[in-house]
Parts: sequence; structure tokens; C-alpha cells
Amino acid sequence: MGQFGSLALKQLSKQHKDWQFVLVDPDKEKLLKAKGQNIVLEHTDGVRFLNNSLEPGTKVAWIIPSLPVHLAWEWCRMKMGPKQLVQASLPSEIDLLVPNPMHGSQGNLYVSNADFICPTNCSEPEDFCTVTKLPRKQDMFARLEALQYKEYTPIVLRSRQLAPGIGGYSPEQLFSFLKKVEKHKGQLLLCTACRCHGVITGVER
Repeated sequence: MGQFGSLALKQLSKQHKDWQFVLVDPDKEKLLKAKGQNIVLEHTDGVRFLNNSLEPGTKVAWIIPSLPVHLAWEWCRMKMGPKQLVQASLPSEIDLLVPNPMHGSQGNLYVSNADFICPTNCSEPEDFCTVTKLPRKQDMFARLEALQYKEYTPIVLRSRQLAPGIGGYSPEQLFSFLKKVEKHKGQLLLCTACRCHGVITGVER
């Protein structure tokens, strides 16, 4: 469990003492650093665990991605099968349509309203940036939903803030995202985004 996962557990366990936390990591040594009566440890791959364990109606309040992959995209691909969803290279022109683009090693495009490193305790207020104190730019999830480029269809999963610097989404949101992906064919832009940041994966359906 890395720095982000540790921070999420620390903050949320203080705010919600009655919650049970399921920590998933393929690195057993990292998992064993977490202790608590309300903690369940799962020594396995995060995407595979979600695919095997999560079904509609499962009693899970929130999913907090803290692994170095685009979880929503990887889960959809595993759920639908690699022949149904194939990752495709993103056209370089899309860089011109989004703020502060940065390409990741796995072919994903990361975008941000900020051109600086955000503080880990940002409260993500609705109307202004906590660093610049200026009015907030367009919410990233809304900006990506409105993204228009040739025949590409954007499908966006919104990440909601659960604590300062900690975001996640519900199982209901994730299954709704999957249904939208299943309904569309052709070139897709699968996105996960909060108010300020997002990740985009190019997909052929």
C-alpha cells in the first residue's frame, strides 16, 4: 500500500470509525503495515480483485483507486473481455483540447486544471482554487464530458471527494460507467475525473 492509500486509510478511518476497510495490494509487505480491527487485507491484484468481488448490489460504499493504473478502464476491459475493448493510441491533437496534458507510460493521458503540484489536503471547494484563491475553472469532469474530437465519444466517471485530497466513486457509478461503455461502439475516450484532475484512455469498441 503506497503513500496515497495510506493517507486515505488514515483520514477516512478517523472520520468513519464504523466503516470496514478492505485493502488490496499485490505487495504483501505493504499490506502488513496496515493494522486495525476494521481492516481486511487482500493480497492480490487490485483490478482482478474488483472484477471477482464486485457485483451489482454488493454492500460497498466507496471504491478508492490508489494504484498506478486507470482502474475504471482496466476493470471495464476485464469485465467485457479484451476482444470487446482494445486500448488505442490517443491522437496528439487531443493534447490541444485539454489543460496541462501529460502522457503516462501506459498510454493514458493525465490532465489538470493546475500547472503546479496540488497540496495533499486540498478540500476541493466548488467555486475557487485553494492555492491561487482564484475562481475555479470549469470542473474537469464536465470539461471532459463536453470534449469533442472527430468521431470520439467521451464517457466520464466522476470521482467525488471523501476527505481532503481523497477521492473515490461508488459501485453504482462504476456499473453505470460500464453500461455506457457497453452501449457505444467505435472510438471512445474513457475518463475518470474530479473537479481539477482527470485521466483519459483511448479505446476501440
